[in-house]
Amino acid sequence: MARHDIPLWLLPLTVALVFLLGTHAAWALSVHAGIVPGCIPYLEGCTSISRAAREGLGNHLFRLLMLPNALAIGLHWWLAARWLSASGAGARTVLGAGVAAAAALAVYVTFLGSDGEAYRHLRRYGVVVFFGASFLAQVAFLRAGDARLRTVAPLHDALRAVCALMLVLGVLHVVMLAIAGGSRFQDRFENALEWWLGLGLVAWFLVHARLWRRVGYRLAAV
Repeated sequence: MARHDIPLWLLPLTVALVFLLGTHAAWALSVHAGIVPGCIPYLEGCTSISRAAREGLGNHLFRLLMLPNALAIGLHWWLAARWLSASGAGARTVLGAGVAAAAALAVYVTFLGSDGEAYRHLRRYGVVVFFGASFLAQVAFLRAGDARLRTVAPLHDALRAVCALMLVLGVLHVVMLAIAGGSRFQDRFENALEWWLGLGLVAWFLVHARLWRRVGYRLAAV
């Protein structure tokens, strides 16, 4: 291992911290400006991430942080596919879904705060594709890297737990649509769900950072 090789665990760590900082800072700024009500969004669902970052200074900060983060997420999944391929595992789904997630996040952030029906659809489908493609990339990563990940069983279990949590949240969303579709409670539930899904992604990247630090995944310096 060369002395000047670049430790790649810093990339998923940065993605997680920027996502965590960007969403909560935008929310705090919007609460301070009176744009959204002050509450605990994870429990009360009084506002979504999208609403908290749609106007004012919070919108500018969110876009400033999240557009580069979308690029970092795409790079992360490319490196994840590269790491899997090095052991002979197939990684096409990981790469394809990861790039789709990064592109969807970039579209969502770009049009967040824009007026018009077309922009509203771009935002809505952008966030749906982002979470959906991210989950697909996670599952594909676990499936393709199963043999290699068994050597770091606690981290493997942690990544599986994150996927299980996100799957449960998705199932709860479907159930809630069937039970309370169109109600005020459904709106609050979906708002809270967006925050919990975001937290699930943060957890995934944090564990992924620990995984790559543990296995010593580095980029060789030229």
